[in-house]
Amino acid sequence: MKRRLAAVAAVILLPAGVVPAVAVPATAAPGTGSATVLGAAASPEMLAAMERDLGLDATEARARIARDDKASRTDADLRKTLGGGYAGGWVNADGTALVVAVTDAALTGRVTAAGAQAKVVARSAAELDRIKSGLDRAAGKATADTVAGWYVDVRSNTVVVLAKGGNGGASAFVKASGVDATAVQLVASTESPVPYYDVRGGDAYYMGGRCSVGFSVTGGFVTAGHCGTTGTATQGYNQVAQGTFRGSSFPGNDYAWVQTNSNWTPQPWVNNYSGGNVTVAGSTESAVGASICRSGSTTGWRCGTVQAKNSSVTYPQGTVSGLTRTNACAEPGDSGGSWLSGQQAQGVTSGGSGNCSSGGTTYFQPVNEILSVYGLTLRTGSGGPGEPPPTGCTGYEATYSGSVTSGNSQFQPNGSYYQSTVSGTHRGCLDGPSGVDFDLYLQKWNGSAWVDVAAGESASSDETITYNGTAGYYRYDVYAYSGSGSYTLGITNP
Repeated sequence: MKRRLAAVAAVILLPAGVVPAVAVPATAAPGTGSATVLGAAASPEMLAAMERDLGLDATEARARIARDDKASRTDADLRKTLGGGYAGGWVNADGTALVVAVTDAALTGRVTAAGAQAKVVARSAAELDRIKSGLDRAAGKATADTVAGWYVDVRSNTVVVLAKGGNGGASAFVKASGVDATAVQLVASTESPVPYYDVRGGDAYYMGGRCSVGFSVTGGFVTAGHCGTTGTATQGYNQVAQGTFRGSSFPGNDYAWVQTNSNWTPQPWVNNYSGGNVTVAGSTESAVGASICRSGSTTGWRCGTVQAKNSSVTYPQGTVSGLTRTNACAEPGDSGGSWLSGQQAQGVTSGGSGNCSSGGTTYFQPVNEILSVYGLTLRTGSGGPGEPPPTGCTGYEATYSGSVTSGNSQFQPNGSYYQSTVSGTHRGCLDGPSGVDFDLYLQKWNGSAWVDVAAGESASSDETITYNGTAGYYRYDVYAYSGSGSYTLGITNP
């Protein structure tokens, strides 16, 4: 039995004309604010770096951040609604449009209705991922002197293998993997990626060498796995005892987390190298082609675009998979550092090749995977005046913010709903202010009314929901049982 009054659950119909065959309406597209708010999120230092590296003035950079955020969320929606016909999405070269590839021309209407450009290709994203996984399984047959790495290239609808010293070694690697060679593109490369040691992202820390704090989490921080093994002790930037590595994975992955002692308080900031900080607001993942900036102690703020996700890189120590490839430069001393799109955390620097004089390629380990693997909570802004609302709900596919007053409800995403085209697990996480009691309900449309199918009704403002459901239309209801304030909602759905 719900704790709220029955009147709160009055029937609210879907928008007129909605039938099961249509895609999610534009009003249901994820988003956390207006273009003005999103564009204003970038710090002056990030805007200056985007001007230097992307040729954008401050106004253009803010507009680019807003467009990239909208495109990334639209791409995430289409990935779900298109199902097996989805073949990847990317922001075009000048950042003005989202392109989404499909394997069936009949699906192009859904893409254009969502405001994106459609392209019909031969292979689905799932098929490309399977081919890439086949190469991953054969990673032991790739050597750093013949193969620099491999990744899914959604733009060419192939899996790219970076060949060094001619194609002979790379071709042998592809053949040994047993994957369909017609789906693989060999690209000549001079890259020699290595992990970046001796680094500082936000602040330096020491463990025999020097590395960088990636992002603060409750109880510590995340960083690159090649910086230390489980049990390694760390000292802070001031050489004072700081903490211990509680988890680390490298190679295979390149992530780790350090639990700090009581002398250290993790803060939701990234050092801006100009005497101030950038506040981290969340961890919504950016789309391929989106602008992105990184912070490191050697080269400061550097920016570029996301080139590919789910990349595998053959370091001398072994292959690391699941990295994001970018054309932002980095140098030794930058490893482990923070990657941001606006105020959204993206990942921690793993390694790369080149430098910031001649240019280069840099890879980062996505932060949401680290948070999910270790069950960590990203530290974000406090939600006070001028700050985003609190959130302990990171590592989810999308995040939404809002404010609700006692006895009232607010529906998410963005006052609307979303569609799941397949059966699977829906996960919701609500984090509100202290001293209030918020509840969270997952509702499903039964053809004539919204029905609660899962609920979180504890006496606090923090709730979680896990629900296995069939395909259909869903929405979340954030209800203020007692007290008012801002909240953040994280959701992941099939």
